[in-house]
Amino acid sequence: MLVTGQPPEIRKLTPDDDLEPLLDLARRSFGPFGGAARDLRLADARESIAAGRHLGAFDGGRLLGAAKFFSMTQWWHGRSLPVAGVANVVVAPEERGRGTGRALMDALVTEMGTQGYPLSVLYPATATVYRRVGYELAGAQYQVSMPARSLRSLPPPDVPAGAAPPALRRVGPDDAAQIDAVISRVHELARACGPVTFDVEVSRRQLDDEDLFCYLADDGFLAYTWSGGHSEIQIYNMVAGSAATARALWSVIASHDSMAGTVRAFVGPADPVSWLTAEPDVSLARHYPWMLRVVDAEAAIAGRGFPLAAEAAVTLRLDDELCPANAGLWKLEISGGKGGLQRLRTDRAPQLPAAGPLTLGGRGFAGLYAGAPVA
Repeated sequence: MLVTGQPPEIRKLTPDDDLEPLLDLARRSFGPFGGAARDLRLADARESIAAGRHLGAFDGGRLLGAAKFFSMTQWWHGRSLPVAGVANVVVAPEERGRGTGRALMDALVTEMGTQGYPLSVLYPATATVYRRVGYELAGAQYQVSMPARSLRSLPPPDVPAGAAPPALRRVGPDDAAQIDAVISRVHELARACGPVTFDVEVSRRQLDDEDLFCYLADDGFLAYTWSGGHSEIQIYNMVAGSAATARALWSVIASHDSMAGTVRAFVGPADPVSWLTAEPDVSLARHYPWMLRVVDAEAAIAGRGFPLAAEAAVTLRLDDELCPANAGLWKLEISGGKGGLQRLRTDRAPQLPAAGPLTLGGRGFAGLYAGAPVA
């Protein structure tokens, strides 16, 4: 418990801080770890600390909690925006329920704005504390499951395959920049909405795993590993910009059907694998909800894509105590796949309907932004 009786001091962690208390908080919050997992956590922490993206809550010299964010990119109808991905939010068990987590998140959102991130996303262990600072449920990451035998013989395409199959090559950490470029191009051409990518340095570290197997094509990428000994394959990333590449990448997985009994994959609910299997064996295994927070409303609207057919002009009143630059009266206009927010001066505001403009807080605006069905 707080010894001083004062609110915790929130500040950025520095390279001079002892990281053992941070590891201790992680063990108490997420369970024991050691060896390679400990080394990975230390490497992650040092990177986020060096970038000024890791905050700690202190009572005197005692670490009560910590939180960080990754630098990522998120795609919205084929246009990308920088996004701050919240991670490793930890509070000592004896300090929970005393406002430390809220104080950390308040400071973290403010820091995101200072560093120029228009959006923030996270996977919630609990939604309550994040909703209090303006996050709302916006979508999900989907994991599907199928018997490996279902991929044994992919049905032929409707049209004759006259072209040679795409060339695949195995890739690793040194290919991180090229992998990012290919994935980004596929998301842009597909006008993807929702997927995120890490920055190149984080991707390089993730790829430096001898148990992760990755293949790259001119318009596709596959990353998978074995799970449950030799009984399952887990696909972490699978993107393809053409039917031929989708077949080629899934054929790599199919080649393991004599060993693996089950294939699990993080892919969207409309992934073509549902049509590529010989039988309708693909089923939703789990979905992981994620939450969104709009940190800079004007930049977030200007930077994202919209459906080409969408046309709108709406007067909005936004309330946002944590990000005061978002607050006020705005005109939202959408046309030709792009959007913009124009601030309206109250002394020159247009004649408003009797019911007034659409009024939203941070959570409501996050839901509107993501297209989530929030009343």
